[in-house]
Order: sequence, then C-alpha cells, then structure tokens
Amino acid sequence: QQEQAKAETLPVLNAKILDEDWDDIPPSSALEVISEEEAVQIIAEPLLPIQSSTLRDYVDHSETLAKLVHLGVDLSQVEKRQKAGQLLLTLDFEKDVKKILLFLKDVGIEDNQLGQFLTKNPYILGEDLEALETRVAYLKSKKFGQSEIAQLVSRAPYLLLFSVERLDNRLGFFKNELGLSVKKTKDLVIRLPRLLTGKLEPVKENLQVCQIELGFQRNEIQQIVFKTPKILTASKKRLRQTFDYLHNIMGIPHHMLTRFPQVFNSKLLRIRERHMFLAFLGRAQYDPAQPSYISLDQLVSLPDEVFCTEIAKASMKDFENFLKTL
Repeated sequence: QQEQAKAETLPVLNAKILDEDWDDIPPSSALEVISEEEAVQIIAEPLLPIQSSTLRDYVDHSETLAKLVHLGVDLSQVEKRQKAGQLLLTLDFEKDVKKILLFLKDVGIEDNQLGQFLTKNPYILGEDLEALETRVAYLKSKKFGQSEIAQLVSRAPYLLLFSVERLDNRLGFFKNELGLSVKKTKDLVIRLPRLLTGKLEPVKENLQVCQIELGFQRNEIQQIVFKTPKILTASKKRLRQTFDYLHNIMGIPHHMLTRFPQVFNSKLLRIRERHMFLAFLGRAQYDPAQPSYISLDQLVSLPDEVFCTEIAKASMKDFENFLKTL
C-alpha cells in the first residue's frame, strides 16, 4: 500500500482507457467490410524509426521516453552521454523506471528535481535497486543524516553509481591524507560532494603543489582545505599564480593565507586591480598589527562600491579612472 501511495505521487502521465475509446478500435478481422466513415477514423500507429541520431524521434513510440520528458528530462542532453540513449530505449517504465523514481524520492530528491537529476545521470535507471539501497545504507552507517544524503546525491548525481567499497576508499583517502577527524571528513564532502565522485589524481597533485611548491605545512594545508575545499580541485596554474602574487608581490605570509584561504577562490585580476589601487592610495596595509589594516577577506569579497567607499576611502569614479591607466 505504501508503494502504491508513493506511485500515485509521481508526477508522470497516467494512461487511462475511457469507455468512448472502444469506439476507435478497428474490426478484429481484416476481411470485415467497413464504411468509409469508419475507415477514416482508423489511426495507424506511426512506424518506429529504423535509425535516428536523436531520441526525440522515438518519444511517440516509447512510454518510457514520453514519461521521462514529462518529468523534465532533457533528451538532447541525455543523448550526448555515452550509450545513455540506448539504455533508455531498453527500459520498461512500469517494470524498470518507476521503482528507481520512488527510490530517489525516498532518498530526498524532490519531484521538481527528478528531471534535472536524470538528465545528468540517466544511468541510474539501469542500476540494481538493491545495490542502490545498500549504498544509501552505507552512508547512513557513516552517520550521514537524511538531509545530508539528499544533498550529496543531488549535488553529485553520479554518487550512487559508486560501490560501497569505492565510497569507503574515498572517505578514507581524505581522512588519512588530510589528517581529518571522521566528523570533519564528513563535513568536507558535504560541502563539496564531487570530491567523492571526481578523479583523485588532480587532488593529489594539488596537495603536493601546496606542500612542495607553495611551502605550506601539513597542518596549514589541513586548515586551508577544510575552510576552502575547492582548492583541492582548482587549476594548478591558477593556484601557483595566485599564491605568487599574494605572497611575493603583496607580501602576505603563509599564516595569513592560512587564515583567509578564500582568497584563492578569487580571480587574480580582481586581487591585482584592488591591490594596485590601494598601493596607489598608500593604503595597501595587510599586517593586522598595523593601523589601517585591510583583511584579505575585505580585499576580495566586497562589491566594488563598498570596497571603494569603506576600504579605499575613494569614489567609484576614482577607481574606474585608475583602472584605465593600467
């Protein structure tokens, strides 16, 4: 009864046979004589395309595709994914798809999110339901709450394609590599779920860049990553260039960068323009022990107008005129 109640809440097309539909059914015998009026009313089923480069040509022939479109699935995006189109054409909506939709709703994916989710990960419709439930049970065993699991799955759509062993290895990697507690490891991946599904090689390389090239200590890297997880997946070139400007040009020491690692998420052009303007005005002071101290957070996070009036003590026009001289 619960499954039936859930099924009724799914925003899908329900095919109903009305009494008057029986009048449109042609005679059972092909030899039976019918009138011209009856012949005109007979509607032949369109032929299934023998070959097509787009899923749209199959929507009229496939209940599964039609109902997925009704859910909001973008077939033009799905068909770009390797073998995804072929998968959907082999699935029966009632037998294969509906149970996965009910499962996703149980996990916490809202009705209005199903289309977008399946557009990004149509492969989940071909997964074994028991395997999917086992993976969710694993996350619960690691003390992820219901809302946290929903957040992980919605923001990292491929997460539930990973086996329990692979998920466990991922969590173990970040815990051991960064020296984080179980709780901090959990908090880290909740803030950036794609850490569990993306490639680990770029992450390892960024950690080496931070330690070997940029000179951060292990405990400093731990703090930086926990405050700003995106640094693990940032472009190495951008990471090097931003550090070089902050440390070697602006003179920001490692311990200050550790306190305000959000600065690495900012565009280098924005940092450079604002620093040069402050230097021009004689206000580029980043030492907290000195008067007129300006934090890195204030330098990069404030809107231009607020930065000009409150930090630079100048007008927006002054800033615009200065930028023209660069």
